[in-house]
Amino acid sequence: MSRVLVVTLDTVAQRMAGPAIRAWEIASFLGAHHEVELVTFGACERSAATFTARRTTPSQFRDDVGRADVVIVQGYLMRAFPWLRAASQALVVDLYDPFHLESLEVERGKSHDQRASSTEKALAELTAQARRGDFFLCASAKQRDFWLGHLAATGRVNPATYDDDPSLRRLLDVVPFGITSEAPVRAAGALKGVVPGIGVDDHVIVWGGGVYNWFDPATVIRAVDRLRVTVPSVRLYFLGMKHPNPDVPETVAARGARALADELGLTGRFVFFNDDWVPYDRRADYLLDADIGVSAHFDHVETAFSFRTRILDYLWAGLPVVCTAGDAFGDLVAAENLGRAVPPEDPAALAAVLEELLTDPAERAAVAENVRHAAERYRWPVVLEPLARFCADPRRAADADRPLRAATFQDAGPLTRVREDATAAVRLLRDEGPAAVVRKVRARLGR
Repeated sequence: MSRVLVVTLDTVAQRMAGPAIRAWEIASFLGAHHEVELVTFGACERSAATFTARRTTPSQFRDDVGRADVVIVQGYLMRAFPWLRAASQALVVDLYDPFHLESLEVERGKSHDQRASSTEKALAELTAQARRGDFFLCASAKQRDFWLGHLAATGRVNPATYDDDPSLRRLLDVVPFGITSEAPVRAAGALKGVVPGIGVDDHVIVWGGGVYNWFDPATVIRAVDRLRVTVPSVRLYFLGMKHPNPDVPETVAARGARALADELGLTGRFVFFNDDWVPYDRRADYLLDADIGVSAHFDHVETAFSFRTRILDYLWAGLPVVCTAGDAFGDLVAAENLGRAVPPEDPAALAAVLEELLTDPAERAAVAENVRHAAERYRWPVVLEPLARFCADPRRAADADRPLRAATFQDAGPLTRVREDATAAVRLLRDEGPAAVVRKVRARLGR
């Protein structure tokens, strides 16, 4: 039995986003076989029978790590706790979320300097993790190719790791987001005949999870606007508009979705928004009240390497999936007839496949059966098998004795800083004018 510490930065409560859900399910699975603690730097309002869940603080975190044999981390931690580089524990780094690619879209609309700084910080964090981690997790085969490139660039693909395992799966393996083993059970109605404007016989399309800037809710809303002519019983319901982490503001995409639905006269008639976030333990009620699960995104680099975690809920509930082609799930949906995958930003194509599935009960039932079959491979005990093997026999990486470069978060030298300041000044002058440069200089002198 190992002592395992699972670490997340996200809120652990009745309403949880993807990172917290993943941490919770990892802790739940490992807790049946090991002594597990789940700690978060956010709020912690849940408890479990098989593991301990609690809030930690920066001052307590070093002791938390010190009590563990295995530490599983996700998100921005190495920058905040650089001493993790020298920790003796086996460190598992969960790379399922390529947040440096996300930042390119999250920060869109901010100044060039702000966006560049965010990207640099994300890359520095991931590079520090790549240099120190003993075992890495990613969400798909395509992601694995991507992260192997990152590990190679940071020197982790070397004779020691190669000789330890020429496939490098002892260094980096695929652990997708998973599905709860228990079948979904309806405790109470949630949508049909419950939400004003959604009748018991209406055809409901659900958008699971949040509405982030790399998603394309506008295309789905425009498709519903077309579809209401031929399928007047169609209803689109967004499950979560307000992120459960209070530090995450409403996104541009979410505001745009509301504005478009209002503009087209769909709000409260054909398009509905849950202004909060569906509690994790109640999601089955909403999913089982739906006929189709939908997801749409743009043709971005983030899309290519993403793994849409809430689509797993569609598989769990046996919902046909209609999504944009171009990512791992789009390929899966098309290959195994789990629904329909359509080109990005094409409301007409999206409306056509939604109409096909909503008006053909036999086809929808056949697709739903394929979905239920595919779901079996994504049960948490199945997808977590590589992590289970590691925790049963924790180890440092084969190259753990190599010298660790500690310069990732060190301040640059004076010459480098001068060059960076000069470049930033030129950009600021070009983008915002001389007055902005003067303000920046004054602020720097003040510091």
